[in-house]
Amino acid sequence: MAFKVLIATVMVGALPFAVAAPAAAQNPASPIAQPGFAAPPPRHVRGRITIHPGRLLYRRCVDWYELQHRPSGTVLYPQMRCWWVRG
Repeated sequence: MAFKVLIATVMVGALPFAVAAPAAAQNPASPIAQPGFAAPPPRHVRGRITIHPGRLLYRRCVDWYELQHRPSGTVLYPQMRCWWVRG
């Protein structure tokens, strides 16, 4: 019983502080709502990417089959090599 009375006393005692905080934030004369305390500007501004529609790049590939000697026997294995070419 004494525990319930203690909890009720603490909650009633804290009630003025809980009501005063939102009221202070809405008051234009309070230090919380001063214009000097506005949110700081963002730290990093993203850089711009410029695209130059000049010569495009594409992949040129050469493919072939190669014999590979494996423990299970000789197999025909596909090979491919690619590189970038300006077009």
